[in-house]
Amino acid sequence: MNEAAGEVKAHAVCIPCPAQGHINPMMQLAKVLHSNGFHITFVNSEYNHRRLLRAHGTLSLSEVDDFRFETIPDGLPESDEDTTQHVPSLCYSTMTKCLGPFRQLLSRLSDPPVTCVVADGIMTFAVEAASELHIPGVLFWTTSACGLMAYLHYQNLIDRGLVPLRDMEDIVNGCLDKVIDWIPGMKNMRLKDFPSFIRTTDSQDVMLTFAKHEVERISMASAIILNTFDDFEHQVLQAMSSIILPSIYTIGPLTLLAARTAGSSLADIRSNLWKEEPGCLEWLDGKEPRSVVYVNFGSVTVMTNEQLIEFAWGLANSEHKFLWIIRPDLVRGDTAVVPQEFMMETQERGLLASWCSQEQVLKHPSIGGFLTHCGWNSTLESVCGGVPVICWPFFAEQQTNCRYLCTDQWGMGMEIDNNVKREEVEGLIKELMNGEKGMEMRNRALEWKELAARATEPGGSSSVNFDRLVTEVLQPNNNN
Repeated sequence: MNEAAGEVKAHAVCIPCPAQGHINPMMQLAKVLHSNGFHITFVNSEYNHRRLLRAHGTLSLSEVDDFRFETIPDGLPESDEDTTQHVPSLCYSTMTKCLGPFRQLLSRLSDPPVTCVVADGIMTFAVEAASELHIPGVLFWTTSACGLMAYLHYQNLIDRGLVPLRDMEDIVNGCLDKVIDWIPGMKNMRLKDFPSFIRTTDSQDVMLTFAKHEVERISMASAIILNTFDDFEHQVLQAMSSIILPSIYTIGPLTLLAARTAGSSLADIRSNLWKEEPGCLEWLDGKEPRSVVYVNFGSVTVMTNEQLIEFAWGLANSEHKFLWIIRPDLVRGDTAVVPQEFMMETQERGLLASWCSQEQVLKHPSIGGFLTHCGWNSTLESVCGGVPVICWPFFAEQQTNCRYLCTDQWGMGMEIDNNVKREEVEGLIKELMNGEKGMEMRNRALEWKELAARATEPGGSSSVNFDRLVTEVLQPNNNN
C-alpha cells in the first residue's frame, strides 16, 4: 500500500488460542497476510513465548519486515514448564482474564495504527476489543467446518435433553450411539461423533460452558475464516450459509496457501513449541516409497502407560517400518517410556523422536500411512500429503473429524477402538499398508490432495476467497 498517497498501512493483530494446534495455522495465516502487504503483530501468551525461545532461540521470533511479536499473560500462575497447559484451566482463564491485557496492548500499538484484529475462534474477547475500537474483528476458527457446525448445535442438544448425560454409564451403555439426523449438512452422525465436551453429567462443566460461550458470541465477528476448502466440506458449508452467521471465508489448506504466497523473509519465524529433531527426514530419505507408518498423536493427547505399550507392540507386530513421535508428556502423569524389549526388536525398522516438522514428514514419499488423533491440522496435512489414516481421536472435535474420515464423506480413514489392543493396532496397520481397503483409502486421499492443491492455486476457490477476505473485510479502506 502506498502510504505516501494517503492510504493507511494495513495492520493486523493476530491472536491465536495459546495452544500448539491453534498457533500453527494462525502463523500460516499471518504470513500470508504479510505477503499481501499487511503489517503483522502476532500475540503469544507469555508462557508460550518462553517456550518458543527455548525451542528455537531468538532468531525464530526476530522482528523483520513489518512482522512483530507481542505477548499478554494467559492468567494462569507463572510457570516455566515445557508442556501443554491444562486445557480447561487455560480456556477458562483466557475467557475471563485476557480482555483487559489485550485491550491495553491494542491501545499502545500505534505505529502503524491497528486496522483489524484476527482472533482465534475461541478467543472472542479479542473481537470484543476490536469492536470497541470500531475496527474489523475476524474470528479464525481453526476447526473443521463440520466441527464448528457441531459446536453450533450444542445448545440444541441441551434443549432436546441429550446433554448433559444422565450419568457416565451412558458412555458405555450405548447412549452415545444415538443417531442425530436433524443437523443440516451432516449425515450419519451419532451423539458420540460430536465434540467430546458433551460427555459430561454436569450442566456447568467448564469445557461445555466455554464452548457454548464462545459459539454464542460468534455473531460479534465481522467475518469467519475457516481453514478448509469448498470441495472437502461442501455439504456442511452449504448448510452453514443458511444459518444467520457472519460471512464465511474458506481459505484452506493454509499450509498450501502459505507455501505459495508467504515471502522467504519470514522463513526463520517458527511456531512449534517443541524443538524439532532434525534426523527424522534424513531417516525417511533412506526408506522405500510408502513403506513407513507415521505415528503422532499431536500436542494435547495423553494416554495411559498401558495404552502406550499396546500401541508399541501393535506397531512391532505389524512388521512395518515406523516413525513414532512421543512427546515427553504423552503419558498421563508420567514420563513416556516404551518397553526395552520393543526397542530391541524394532531398532532396525523404527525411529522414535520427541517432535518433528509434521508437514514435511507427511509430504515425504516414504510415508504410507498415518496413525493420528484426528486433529484438524493433522487431518489437513494428511490430505495435502495424500496419506490415508488410522484414527484414534482424543477430545474436542477430533471425534467429528474421525467420523468424516472413516465414512464416505472423506473415505480415507479407519477408526481404532478407544480401548487400544495390540492385535487391533497390528491388523489395522497391515490393512492400511497392504490391504484392499488401504488401497481404496490411499486413492481417495490422493484425490483429495489434488483438489486441495487446485483450491489454493491462483484462481482456485480458497485463493479467490482469501482475496475477497482482504478486499471485503480487512483492508483499511473498508473500515468506514
